[in-house]
Amino acid sequence: MKAISTALITGASSGIGEALAMALAAPGVTLHLSGRNDSRLAAVAAACRTRGAGVHPRVLDVRDSIAMAAWIAAAGLLDLVVANAGISAGTGLGTPETAAQARAIFATNLDGMLNTVLPAWQAMRGQPAGADGVRGRIAVIASIAAFVALAAAPSYGAAKAAVDSWTVGSAPAAAADGIRLTSVCPGYIRTAMTARNRFPMPGLMDADRAAAIILRGIAAGRVRLAFPWWMALAGHMAGLLPPSLLGKLVARPPGKAPNQSPPIEDP
Repeated sequence: MKAISTALITGASSGIGEALAMALAAPGVTLHLSGRNDSRLAAVAAACRTRGAGVHPRVLDVRDSIAMAAWIAAAGLLDLVVANAGISAGTGLGTPETAAQARAIFATNLDGMLNTVLPAWQAMRGQPAGADGVRGRIAVIASIAAFVALAAAPSYGAAKAAVDSWTVGSAPAAAADGIRLTSVCPGYIRTAMTARNRFPMPGLMDADRAAAIILRGIAAGRVRLAFPWWMALAGHMAGLLPPSLLGKLVARPPGKAPNQSPPIEDP
């Protein structure tokens, strides 16, 4: 894989998005970064510039398909696009998500992903291919939560399941266009989102370490990158259990703070 000289990252104002931006920032690299928090995004952009990168921050909501398409089209040639923006909301014990929470999660985590990936895919079709035949790479941040349906965060898990399934299923068509699609399914990452969790988080990992793993997986052309591996395996196995048995096993999880409103943005 050729060195990344241009990258576009959504949700870059904290968490995994910020860590990826910092990991990529270097002299000769141009970063297009978006987020919804102006001050946090400006701070990330400034930090990336201290590492020598050229940075173009943009306050955007990934739910705005027209604005996203225009932003991506104006970015020019792109080696890497990362659809990272996402939100979550915990339900607590026995408390259903509100309609507003469920709709916001799907609109951001699923529609927002498509509003990023589809125009990026279209733009990359017109880019020249490298020596390896690759025109560009697109990574989508899903989650190990995609592998098992849990009552504590049903919309988050369902949206991430759709994100992962769509990305893996679309990868062959993208490859035919010279584009590599990667579904990234991390476990618990130390971010603002997980800071609200009231339960033990096995395998909790710093965002900078996660960013290094993600970039290696993208470079290797992985279609799905799930880590840590043992947690991904546990998620797959739990997802095979009958729903009634799974419900008994997780009947008393502490969950997040009940009915958080609005959902937690990460970043």
